[in-house]
Amino acid sequence: MVSTCVALKINTMSWQPSASLPALQQRALLYQKIREFFAQRQVLEVDVPVLSEHATVDPFIESLMVTNSLPESATLTTQYLQTSPEFFLKRLLAVYQQDIYYLGKAFRQGERGARHNPEFTMLEWYRVGWDEHALMDEVRQLLSLFLPNISWQCFSYRELFQQHLSLDPHTASVAELKACAQQHIDSHFDAEDKHSWLDLLFSHCVEPQLPSGLLSVNDYPACQVALAQLDIDEQGQCVAKRFELYLNGLEIANGYRELSDAREQERRFKLDQQYRQKNGLPARPYDENLVNALKHGAFPECSGVALGIDRLLMAIMQVTNISHVLSFHR
Repeated sequence: MVSTCVALKINTMSWQPSASLPALQQRALLYQKIREFFAQRQVLEVDVPVLSEHATVDPFIESLMVTNSLPESATLTTQYLQTSPEFFLKRLLAVYQQDIYYLGKAFRQGERGARHNPEFTMLEWYRVGWDEHALMDEVRQLLSLFLPNISWQCFSYRELFQQHLSLDPHTASVAELKACAQQHIDSHFDAEDKHSWLDLLFSHCVEPQLPSGLLSVNDYPACQVALAQLDIDEQGQCVAKRFELYLNGLEIANGYRELSDAREQERRFKLDQQYRQKNGLPARPYDENLVNALKHGAFPECSGVALGIDRLLMAIMQVTNISHVLSFHR
């Protein structure tokens, strides 16, 4: 009887917010300053849907699926909560060629823990005519509003791998990466692709040793190109023109010099689908609307970045669990 009463007491308290009032006030101030920052720079805030008939086909991200029926039809339809506003924003860019940003919700399945929540807040923006280095600097300017004394360092992906693992990630073979992982990581992980081994080594051997402060990592291996352009670096190596930002060792932002080639975009979508099929992951319909926008629109040369607002708020408030900055932690 005692244990039942205790359980009942816990359950009846579950209606309460997880964030404190100061956290809610800090979030409101954060939104205000972000909007002021972009208004001063004439970057237009836009709203986009969170539901779509297309999902992400990225093998390392899963969409949340919603099944419903329209009132005039008994047929069930499948839609997906968007993992990012990216595809909708790029469709707007293809028509209006305008600097834009989105501040709102995004959703990812299976992401739960001290640093993750299935529903989270994302800031994503695009700068027309900018390369990724100019955009990295603007991210730094934005973050300095909230963390004025934060230090700032820049490294290439190669520099960090060579510093911590004595390997060149661009030229190392799958066999060399596997041998390195077996030497440093106690894991039964196995894979045939280079991307997975690089991810494993970076997350287990490099990220834990990143210095405090704000750190940018750029020029990723070509196999990790995602939706970025490819280019040749100073050493003659083909690299992905993308960057990630870490704040006190925690990934906080991911940006690209954006791909504008419709054929290449469709090819990458299909490669991701093939990877999913080969590795037993759920099949997902890729976003044909984005391909058509790149094909028939006037998509500008631009760079874009997505920044995790909840993680930024964690850093501002110096808390280690995301539940402390969410009104209601699921």
